[in-house]
Amino acid sequence: MVAIGGGHGLASSLRASLAFADQLTGVVSVADDGGSSGRLRRELGLPAPGDLRRCLSALASEDSLLAKSLEHRFDRGALEGHAVGNLLIAGLAGAGGDFAAAINEVARLVGAVGTILPATLEPVTLVADSDGGELVGQVTIERATGIRNLRFEQTAPETPAEAVEAIRNADLVVIGPGSLFTSVLAAAVVPEIKQAIADTSAHRVFVANVANDRAEARGFDLPEHVEAIRDHGIAIDSIVAPLNTHRVDEVGALDSSLDVRVAEVAAADGWQHDPVKLGAVLADLHRRRERRQNPSDIAST
Repeated sequence: MVAIGGGHGLASSLRASLAFADQLTGVVSVADDGGSSGRLRRELGLPAPGDLRRCLSALASEDSLLAKSLEHRFDRGALEGHAVGNLLIAGLAGAGGDFAAAINEVARLVGAVGTILPATLEPVTLVADSDGGELVGQVTIERATGIRNLRFEQTAPETPAEAVEAIRNADLVVIGPGSLFTSVLAAAVVPEIKQAIADTSAHRVFVANVANDRAEARGFDLPEHVEAIRDHGIAIDSIVAPLNTHRVDEVGALDSSLDVRVAEVAAADGWQHDPVKLGAVLADLHRRRERRQNPSDIAST
């Protein structure tokens, strides 16, 4: 199973998949240019480590003190605002000269299950068009509305070969949840990632958000989310739509070729996905597709 995106949403998908995926890979956006990640990008020239850190935390051993410290942020002094995990990734990348190897080493140190890969091996800058003109940078885009034509300032950012191979060979590819443009599409529109999603025979599932209060897609209904994904050339087969978030008429307005599952997947806080509930839905979606594709196997059991 491969999960694609960024931020807290991707971490939820990864945690959800722990219960049923034999092999698990996260392909993570590194386009963030704000906060601690933005400072490290500007000062050290590294891809943004923040979303990678969150995913490593999601898959780390619960018994590891180092894992528990990854999300700790300094609240004073020259390091104020920096997360320990960001500094650890940056330090290892600087010492070894290899950003991807630094992520692998942190994963080993915290006992992370699965593999976490950056969507690009170099810092990338998001660019988009909007009703107000061209926008540059993730922070600028996430505060805007009327966004379209998301792309990168870099024409052909390098993608880890392992990420492309994982997507092509996957049984299940999960896209999202998360901020539509600055997390989900920020990873999925990387040229080699987008092509791998198109080429894979995997079951491609888009997980819609439980809550949608970010300016970049505020007020978008489910069909508008799906339209934006398809407008950017991202192929999907199924959708998980959180119950009580998306109306019946929204689901009915979707392309009939899409398999839509409306399910109770929200956490108690109503703002994020419950990994256990989401994992059960994803596992069931995948099992049902396997049965449809291999009816002879079912008849013989």
